[in-house]
Amino acid sequence: MSVRVLKTAVRDVPDFPKAGILFKDITPVLRDPKLFKAAVDIFVRRHKGKGITRVAAIDARGFLFGSAIAYRLKAGLVPIRKKGKLPYSCHEESYDLEYGSATLSVHTDAFSLGDKVLLMDDLLATGGTALASARLIERAGGSVAEIDFLIELAFLGGRQKLAGYPVYAPIVYG
Repeated sequence: MSVRVLKTAVRDVPDFPKAGILFKDITPVLRDPKLFKAAVDIFVRRHKGKGITRVAAIDARGFLFGSAIAYRLKAGLVPIRKKGKLPYSCHEESYDLEYGSATLSVHTDAFSLGDKVLLMDDLLATGGTALASARLIERAGGSVAEIDFLIELAFLGGRQKLAGYPVYAPIVYG
């Protein structure tokens, strides 16, 4: 299945979560087993045999892809969550969003020194969430192999914020 078919399935929702934002809704991809498999397969093919030991998935839509990818790569899954959602000792990183600010957390024992980590989320916008997550991975002892997204909103410049990290997104909106 082609990336074009996946891109066609992504639904535009105007004025969500607030006026002026055109939200890219991935739920049509998730509800169709063939589309969901095709999306996961893109990332599995890209990373199979490359020594990924952990997939770090960003709260919450990153969990959907990250867990399936980790399973297929035979890698551990590490959730990166919003502050206050993880039960154990955590590292925290605050960052700015396009419409506010937030803090992310990861368990202090989530990674071992030398872990090769694939960081996964559904969408790259301004890059703040991904950058905060990459910093958390490194603080906890992991090494970011690549930061992957199903969708990139290139016009928001998130890739530039992630300079120094390999970034991949099969679906790009200019």
